[in-house]
Amino acid sequence: MNNIINIGIPSKGRLKKEFLKIFKSKKLKLTSERGERDLIGSIQGKKNIKILYLHAREIIQRLGDGSLDLGFSGFDLFKESEFNIQKKINVVKKYDFSKANLVIAIPDRWIDVQTVADLEEIAFEFKDKKKKRIRVATKYPNLTRNFLYSKGVTQFQLVASSGAMEVYPFTGSANLISDISSSGETIKSNNLRILKDGIILKSQACFFISKKNKSKMDIKKTIRLFT
Repeated sequence: MNNIINIGIPSKGRLKKEFLKIFKSKKLKLTSERGERDLIGSIQGKKNIKILYLHAREIIQRLGDGSLDLGFSGFDLFKESEFNIQKKINVVKKYDFSKANLVIAIPDRWIDVQTVADLEEIAFEFKDKKKKRIRVATKYPNLTRNFLYSKGVTQFQLVASSGAMEVYPFTGSANLISDISSSGETIKSNNLRILKDGIILKSQACFFISKKNKSKMDIKKTIRLFT
């Protein structure tokens, strides 16, 4: 049906819990045929709305291709996506939760490295003396690459990560990390520290709309349910 509004919600984690609180606060009761594990749901009394539970990164992708009309995800994941996807999405609202920074963190033992400019010097030392580039472990390759290039750091290699990165500098997997951090405590407790000018991006939870579908019937009425 053409008039169905498809809304994406993260399928797990803290982000999902926080977004579900919004539905509760707006007295919107979520239902699904097969209980909590169901990946498709609806809102009681709103027959034209379909809820799809997806990975937070996938929500951004699906908003970009128009298969979702509205979606809840993180600003960091929006900015990490390819530019041609970003330009097809609008931020409807930024929420005051899930606030975190994407940061560059280095081992405490690198006492001479305090800023990104110092990191640039280390990068050239690695290249000249060790004949290799410093390795940066990250789940955010686009944002990390663009940030380092913008600061004049070019001699580095990105290492893709899907797990906890704090151990990478101590196992030989990477020399430093780029990671999302809400308080910095996990980074500190793993003998790492954030560079003084090492904040790449300030992130928070957001409500998004696919530009492709912004003129769809009932889209404005649906947005008003959450704002």
